[in-house]
Parts: sequence; structure tokens; C-alpha cells
Amino acid sequence: QVQLVESGGGLVQPGGSLRLSCAASGSIFSINAMGWYRQAPGKERELVATINNAGGTNYEDSVKGRFTISRDNKKNTVYLRMNSLKPEDTAVYYCYQRIRTYYPDSVDDYWGQGTQVTVSS
Repeated sequence: QVQLVESGGGLVQPGGSLRLSCAASGSIFSINAMGWYRQAPGKERELVATINNAGGTNYEDSVKGRFTISRDNKKNTVYLRMNSLKPEDTAVYYCYQRIRTYYPDSVDDYWGQGTQVTVSS
């Protein structure tokens, strides 16, 4: 079994910063892609950022230049540094990791529990 645990959400004023973390544990052989999605009230879940195992990154247009995704492969952890936060960034943020497990020998996407980010004055 694999578990992903998120941390770092909260309430922040416009222009402020937060860093989200997502750590995986369990029967992990290797991790390929990692990323973050978000879902605002009344909206569909959208992709925020991804990072592959070579360090290549991809960002949704509205967060380019403000958000930075990174990973620590030794800790099986993905991070999302969010700067210059705006009220429209308010959402529940979900991490995912594409993990190959030892038992069973398979590759699946695993998801975090979600963490609330609220940007408001």
C-alpha cells in the first residue's frame, strides 16, 4: 500500500506565499511523474503543475512565474512553492504521484487527501 500525505495549506493574504508538501510512503519501487491539481468551489479540478523524473516541469498558464514545483526523490516528496498569491488561487490542492510499487508490481496514480488554500484579506 502507498499513502500520500499533504501539508502546508492555510489562510494567506493576497500577495503572500505558501509552500505545499506531499510525501509518499509504502511499498515504493520508483516514482515517475508528480504534480498538483486544484479544485475551486463550483469548478472542475484543474492541473496546476507537473514535474517528471528528469526534473522537467509544466505549469498552468495562470500560475507561471508565481508557482514553482520541485521534488526530493530521496524523500519521495513533491513541493509547490506559491508566491504572489491571488484570491483566484483559492481552492483545495491535491497532489499526485505516479508510483511503481514492489507488491503488486504495478504502476498507478496515487492522490493526496487535499489541502485547503484560501487567499483573502
